Amino acid sequence: MSNNIKKAKSNNKNKCSRCLRSTEPDQIYMIDDKPVCSICLYEKATPFNIYPIGLIKNDLELAKTGFGTLGKKGVSCIELLNSQKPFLYKLEDEKRITIVYYLHEAKNVRSVFNRGLDSKKVGVFASRTPYRLSKIAIQDVRLIKIEGSKLFVEGLDAINDSPVLDIKMSWYT
Repeated sequence: MSNNIKKAKSNNKNKCSRCLRSTEPDQIYMIDDKPVCSICLYEKATPFNIYPIGLIKNDLELAKTGFGTLGKKGVSCIELLNSQKPFLYKLEDEKRITIVYYLHEAKNVRSVFNRGLDSKKVGVFASRTPYRLSKIAIQDVRLIKIEGSKLFVEGLDAINDSPVLDIKMSWYT
């Protein structure tokens, strides 16, 4: 009997609040404290794979409450996979670069909230919140130096062990 109760509770957690379908736990997203399935969010879009090219190393961690990070800000090290070294050619000539990274510890999404910058009530797309469906972030940083396959940058607010998805030259100088 207790197995049936657990299964029922588990199914309730995996039930979409919009379409009422039951689905796998990895296909449920918490939006405004309600479970929403990937079909309701993404309709007929086909998912695809993105592989990380490295990890961010620093002393930052996600704030326990509210927005932002905790820890010592300053220089972050981007440890690229050795396989990425050939793609670094002439990167040292750039003063600023754009880092694309994955928000691996992002929590539930709020569709509307008071933005941390100025307390204006906005939606996710009108903010820089890490709590977004894609869990993808971008940030322009200052490139300090490159040592082998390690990049040292300043101005990155990604937390420790965030996967790096891409690096690009910055349009801003």
